[in-house]
Amino acid sequence: MNKKTIDDIDVKGKKVLVRVDFNVPLDADRNITDETRIKAALPTIKTLLDRGAAVILCSHLGRPKGEFNMKYSLEPVAKRLKELGLPITFAKDVIGESAKAAVAAVKPGEAVLLENLRFHKEEEKNDPEFAKTLASFADVFVNDAFGTAHRAHASTEGVTHYLPAVAGYLIGKELDVMGKALENPARPFVAVLGGVKVSDKIGVINNLLEMVDTLIIGGAMSYTFQRAKGGKVGNSVVEEDKIELAKELMQKAKDKGVNLVLPVDNEAAQEFKNDTMRITVHSMDIPEGWEGMDIGPETRKIFAREIAKAKTVVWNGPMGVFEFPNFAEGTRAVARAMAEADAVTIIGGGDSAAAVEQLGFADRISHISTGGGASLEFLEGKVLPGVAALNDK
Repeated sequence: MNKKTIDDIDVKGKKVLVRVDFNVPLDADRNITDETRIKAALPTIKTLLDRGAAVILCSHLGRPKGEFNMKYSLEPVAKRLKELGLPITFAKDVIGESAKAAVAAVKPGEAVLLENLRFHKEEEKNDPEFAKTLASFADVFVNDAFGTAHRAHASTEGVTHYLPAVAGYLIGKELDVMGKALENPARPFVAVLGGVKVSDKIGVINNLLEMVDTLIIGGAMSYTFQRAKGGKVGNSVVEEDKIELAKELMQKAKDKGVNLVLPVDNEAAQEFKNDTMRITVHSMDIPEGWEGMDIGPETRKIFAREIAKAKTVVWNGPMGVFEFPNFAEGTRAVARAMAEADAVTIIGGGDSAAAVEQLGFADRISHISTGGGASLEFLEGKVLPGVAALNDK
């Protein structure tokens, strides 16, 4: 990575604005149900505090649509950070009196967490005045929120116009691991794509076909490819307007010598729910009235065999409706195959990351990205505004 990191600057005695990703899930009582993103930010925060910086943390949580809505307050996160031993105070606003007072009072070795950035509509609009006010709190800016690096918001891109800007450890790791996988992968290089829509992954498929040895496609997006091959898919999700594109992508794979692997069988259901009548059918012959919900047992074996041959594997998107236990076997099989592979294994955030955590394989994966959308755009070969804005080495 040719961007400066916190190891390239002196922060002693300085106020450092750190964009983190504390967009964590909360239950009805506003308890944090998954603190992966909080834990992921700690190495950067603790290093800055240990080096004598006064740290001002900022993040979004949920979609409050530019209004102060306490349902989306970051207060539970501040409470959890305190429980984890951080010397932290919580500001009850972002750029208002509470924030100004907290920032003025914070000392080297201490931290402040500002309230939810998206309580201000100016954040997502990348408003220059909002960015300038945010930047006025600090001497240096550190971006460690990979999950929002694909957005040019005030707290990711806007503040870099007013402050020296460097990457935190999390962004550095994301770019190094995924960058190496795309630029110089150990081979065979296998990519596994799932999820619902081909349209969400067109750019990713196109980009990966330039570099992978094998491309595995599962999940609901595979039914569009099955239709493109002339198969019957019953009531399965199909993007009719993407059938011709699926044909083009299959031809491109052939032209590039890429081994494109599609399901040979599926678990189909009569209704979209866990407890429903289900059958295993050939993927090209799903009956009318039945909907494909997961890859079948033969497909699981084929996908696992391809993953076992790999030296680099990137996975984005579940193989079926893994939220329903009866249709989680395909996703579990891919997760297990990745955990057992003698390879660099990378999960590209989003539902795949949630699935691996939920199924208990997370500790056996080389790298799990914290950013779903950012990971996809990175795999697509796009420039991430939040990264491009950081200072070069």
